[in-house]
Parts: sequence; structure tokens; C-alpha cells
Amino acid sequence: MTTARDEPPRPPEAAVTDLPGDPWDRRVAGGLAYLRRRLSGDYEVDEFGFDPDLTERVLHPLVRVLYRDWFRTEVTGIENVPADGAGLVVGNHSGTVALDALILATALHDRHPGHRFLRLLGADLVFRMPVVSELARKSGGTVACNPDAERLLARGELVGVFPEGFKGIGKLYADRYKLQRFGRGGFVSAALRTGTPIVPVAIVGGEEIYPMLADIKPLARLLKLPYFPVTPTFPWLGPLGMIPLPSKWLIEFCPPIPTAHLTDSADDPLVVFNLADQVRETIQQTLHKLLERRPDPFGP
Repeated sequence: MTTARDEPPRPPEAAVTDLPGDPWDRRVAGGLAYLRRRLSGDYEVDEFGFDPDLTERVLHPLVRVLYRDWFRTEVTGIENVPADGAGLVVGNHSGTVALDALILATALHDRHPGHRFLRLLGADLVFRMPVVSELARKSGGTVACNPDAERLLARGELVGVFPEGFKGIGKLYADRYKLQRFGRGGFVSAALRTGTPIVPVAIVGGEEIYPMLADIKPLARLLKLPYFPVTPTFPWLGPLGMIPLPSKWLIEFCPPIPTAHLTDSADDPLVVFNLADQVRETIQQTLHKLLERRPDPFGP
């Protein structure tokens, strides 16, 4: 059970919301205290642009509505995520729109006893998009490159990576839950160089939120996108087609794979390939197990 000692430090406005009285009065007072603190610049941002105050107070609550109420997400194996120190969380990617990254980061923060933040590595495209780029930085994300990954791991951060990239989120519904190629194993090299344990995570539920029936490649090239999806609701329903279907989500963190004994092999292609394949196989097998637990994608 979580004790007071386990809880993260709360911002000053939390004390306001603990005062007796009408709940709405307390919320308004807490919101005003938060705005006053933001306007006065009384918050910290790290060298990557990560704003933990904004993430915890604004971004996570928005995603929480999705993962808890809309997707009814169940999380298991959270004890496999390091209590402190560095860890590389490696997951399968899916969903046409990469909501799985946001859901994973918020669910991990909420369910972990230490309420740890997950520093996500994203594709270059994410950081070239107005607004999206700024939000990604504020929530702790950075470009998926080895130097940034190694710097974060060396600082003892939890880093999240989806090695399938656009091949994972842009695959057709017919190929759901079939892992795509894991790139060149750059995430393994980063873990090896820093001696960081790798925590595979399997995510079931993302494939059904926007079932991709076709990819209009000429339109994707015209818009300079990796793919242009056709789903049962998009583009037929316009903006309404962007509402995700309420699939049931299961997230399982697998036992960590140690790498400290392999730090001298970070540049050995065979070691990197074998370790990447081990992570991929672990995630694939866990996906099969979770799918057996969830026979109905839209069940309770």
C-alpha cells in the first residue's frame, strides 16, 4: 500500500485543495494558485525542455480520462519497472495515431509506487510539427537518437522507446499485433553502453482504436506523411472520425533484461542483434498471452 512517504512532493496549490469547504471552491482556488505560480515562472524545465509541473498537472490528467475511463486500461507487472535509477522501457507500437505512447507514460506514472516519469523517444516528424513538438518536449520527449537516449539513461531516467516506429503504427488492421522489424537495434546499444536494464512492455488495445483498412500512398506522399489511413470512420466522418474506438487495453511490463555484464559489447553487431531479438520475442509472446485474456476487444 502506498504510504505518505512514497508520494511525490506536491505543488503548493495542493494544500489549497485540501482545505475544508465546497469542492468546486477548492478546485478553483487550486487552479488560481497554479496559474499564479506558472505566470511567476516558479517551475523548472530541464535541458531537454521537460516540464514536470505542466506534465503532472495538465497533460497527464487529460490522458488519464482516456486510459482509465475510455479504454478501461489494466496494468500488470509494474513491479518490473525499476524503483529508481535508469531503465529502458521497450514497447510495441500500434494504433494509426500513436496514443499508445501517451497512455503508457501516464499509466506508468500513475501506477508506479514512485510515480516515475517516462522520457519518450520520438521520430523526427514529431518534432517538426507545430504545437505537437512543443507538447512532446514539455512532456519529457526527445528525438529518438542514441546520444540523447544515453544522456537520459546516464542521468538515471526511465526512457521509453518503440523500435517499430512508423512501421508499427502504420500497419494494416489485418497485421494487428504482428511485430514489425526493430530497426537496427540502436536502443540496445544505448542500454549496453550505460549498463541499463531493458524492460519489455506489451500493449494490447491500440490496434482497435483506429482500425486501418487501407493506406492511400499517393496522398501520403503529397502531404509528406509516412501513411494516409483509411479507417471505418476516417475520412468518412471528418473530424468525428478522429474519435478513437473504446477498445479494452491491457498493458504488461515484463521482467527486466540485465545488460550490465555486456557493456563491452555495445559495438558488437551480433550481441546487439541477439538482444534486440530477445526483447522482440518477449513482447510478441506476451501479446499472444494478453490477447487470450481479452477475447473481446470491446468487452468490459
